[in-house]
Amino acid sequence: MGIWEAVAVCAAGMIAGGLNSVVGSGTLVTFPVLLAVGLPPVTANVSNALGLVPGSVSGAIGYRRELAGQRDLVLRLVGVALVGGMAGALLLVTLPSGAFDLIVPVLVGLALVLVVAQPRLAKAVQERRTRDGGTPRPHGGPVLLVGMALSSAYGGYFGAAQGVIYIALMGLLLDEGLQRLNAVKNVLGAVVNGAAAVVFLFVADFDWTAVLLIAVGSAVGGVIGARLGRKLPPAALRGVIVAVGIVAIVQLVAR
Repeated sequence: MGIWEAVAVCAAGMIAGGLNSVVGSGTLVTFPVLLAVGLPPVTANVSNALGLVPGSVSGAIGYRRELAGQRDLVLRLVGVALVGGMAGALLLVTLPSGAFDLIVPVLVGLALVLVVAQPRLAKAVQERRTRDGGTPRPHGGPVLLVGMALSSAYGGYFGAAQGVIYIALMGLLLDEGLQRLNAVKNVLGAVVNGAAAVVFLFVADFDWTAVLLIAVGSAVGGVIGARLGRKLPPAALRGVIVAVGIVAIVQLVAR
């Protein structure tokens, strides 16, 4: 890897770390750059997963205030994210590379619809609970656990726009603000990438130069992204999520 290629990979890692803190989908930046500098697809994918872990961690630290009071929820979702991430990593090394090519853009599209409609849907659900005298489940119930497990498996497999899917599911099933959900998403992203990376250590080849460059860049980007993302009002943050999600769909379809 030449000096300018190394600079490009590190810069892509920084942008990806910032994106992952605010929305997710940082893989859409780093993965094409790794392919462009000559890495094979699987090597690029596994190197990217490990390299983005520091960025997810720094993003979660940046959102630590929004994590206050969410310990029980985080611990519950971390368990399913861990299992899902490892399962997705195993799928990557056993399934054909194009296995998810058709379903992933559809999943991201549905997630975007949920993100846009979430305020109206949440209001309708709350009104129905008020009429029926019911109370919301504090942790989203089994539907959220299953949905997050499947999303985490996708994250361990590839991970582009995984954060959009997380936000959509939690926004629909939990009575929390968008910024607090974003904080939980950052923790889960770190868990999924870390779990996948552990699996890859035993079954796949890394490009350690790429891992180091992305790790450094994503750690810096995660801090910057968290500072910027926390200042965005809910409507603006929702707009950023939708914009990144649309770019993700276009890139996934064209890939």
